[in-house]
Amino acid sequence: MASEELDHQKVEAFASRMVGILNGAALALMSSIGHQTGLFETMAGRPPSTSHQIAEAAGLNERYVREWLGALVTGRIIDYDPAGGTYTLPPEHAISLTRSAGPRNMAAGTKRIGLLSRVEGGIVECFRKGGGVPLSAFAGYPQLIADATRPRYDETLTNRSLPLVPGLVPRLEAGIDVADVGCGSGHALNLMAEAFPRSRLRGYDISEEALAAARTEAAQMGLANVRFEVKDAADLGRPGRYDFITAFDVIHDLARPTQTLRGIARALRPDGIFLMVDIAASSNLHENLDLPMGPYLYANSTMRCMTVSLAEGGEGLGMMWGEQKARQMLTEAGFSRLEFKRVPGDRNYYCIARKG
Repeated sequence: MASEELDHQKVEAFASRMVGILNGAALALMSSIGHQTGLFETMAGRPPSTSHQIAEAAGLNERYVREWLGALVTGRIIDYDPAGGTYTLPPEHAISLTRSAGPRNMAAGTKRIGLLSRVEGGIVECFRKGGGVPLSAFAGYPQLIADATRPRYDETLTNRSLPLVPGLVPRLEAGIDVADVGCGSGHALNLMAEAFPRSRLRGYDISEEALAAARTEAAQMGLANVRFEVKDAADLGRPGRYDFITAFDVIHDLARPTQTLRGIARALRPDGIFLMVDIAASSNLHENLDLPMGPYLYANSTMRCMTVSLAEGGEGLGMMWGEQKARQMLTEAGFSRLEFKRVPGDRNYYCIARKG
């Protein structure tokens, strides 16, 4: 295209946007460091302080703290008073950056950017040759996911999420057989085991690292009604074994989600319930244009969810498979009654699926 045909205002506007993208990426890394070092917690509620005072309070190297502060001041995350050389974390910002914010702590999610960047070279090769990057390349990812989801489970699982399913809580209280597919570090299942001691719970995952953490937590909580096993989610054993099966943000990661959903349907008793929790998005790209974290979610799907599945020769469903595709796959798996619900403030949908 000849230069005279270009809309130069549009060129400048997009160039400016690219500057914002680069700055945002840099601030994501700096926010991850702030989360991991506890600097946000150190600064929250603290009066205006110098870099030396902040570093001393956090037990960190002042030179690094000072440069980090520079990034966050120019990024308009931290306020700076040049007269006194002091820094302040506004309380309105701390709400989104500190662990006390629970599931609203967005700084926890920035750590994922740095971890995913480690596999960028492998992803580039996949673009050229196909295939995928295996799960083994994502060292530390189970713990990252556990840290990110724990606050949400603590705040909403037993008092808001499970009650979405009509009649479920009384059944759990009376005692039923429960399985969690792709349980990871098991925190959700351990919370259920603690809340419903008469129920019998099993957690299945392919990560021994994650299951070791699950068993350790269960022992610390003194739970006798929960067990964790290495098992392929596509094979849950004999038919009609469970009353209630859950899958929290996991079906889209699997190599064989179609087979897994059919296996879940077989493993449920006639009056059994499957609770599938996943990203509340559309299967149609154009309907995700206004999704607040759309680019972040598609990027996560490209860099981990989809590629791990493809590395196993799987379907490569991806994080953004969407509600329409989920309905189709659940119906084909044998679930005839589907109900999608939401929990306020949660980016996921909660699908309650029954066979009959």
